Amino acid sequence: MIFDVLIIGGGVAGMQCALVLGSANKKEYAQNKRVGIIMHQRSSHLQDALFNNVLGIAEGTLGKDILTSGKDQLKNLYPNISQIENEKVIAVLDDENGYKIVTNKNEYYSKNAVVALNYSKPFDIAGLERYIERHSRANVMKDRIQLRNFNHLIKEGLYVCGTLAGWRSQFAIAAGSGASVATDILTVWNDHVPTKVHDKKV
Repeated sequence: MIFDVLIIGGGVAGMQCALVLGSANKKEYAQNKRVGIIMHQRSSHLQDALFNNVLGIAEGTLGKDILTSGKDQLKNLYPNISQIENEKVIAVLDDENGYKIVTNKNEYYSKNAVVALNYSKPFDIAGLERYIERHSRANVMKDRIQLRNFNHLIKEGLYVCGTLAGWRSQFAIAAGSGASVATDILTVWNDHVPTKVHDKKV
């Protein structure tokens, strides 16, 4: 299967990136774009989180519930986004048309890839080893990592967001990072005209 964008990781950064891309589906520059997200969530730090300090999220909300409700939100609002379940990425390789993403079950091809995994070790995705460096904002004692990037861009067509992009582990920051990558991709699709997507009440 060939995608225009394939997001790797179904945590807050990955799902927020997918939601923003999905919300642009009626824009001329985004029509007929194929977007997918590999919903690997087992290692997401949301699994054990409790939220009392995020704007718009009810006090006492559990991270594991957001993981479930986020998938439903994405499916109900933007069914054009392909959700790939029960697969783990083992390689992201250069391809003549973009990137070859290899999982434990399948191979996918995409013009753009977004890595939205957490910043913990071990990180053993083949093809990305050269970009691993010490996390610039995490407590040194925790030995966290990031992928070398400039404003989320590792190199042409390859993005990283969330804690793995070097951001701190806060829900709002990770979500904003995923949204930022989505708007960067939309800007490229829109002939590099700075682009964002706002829903408005009719």
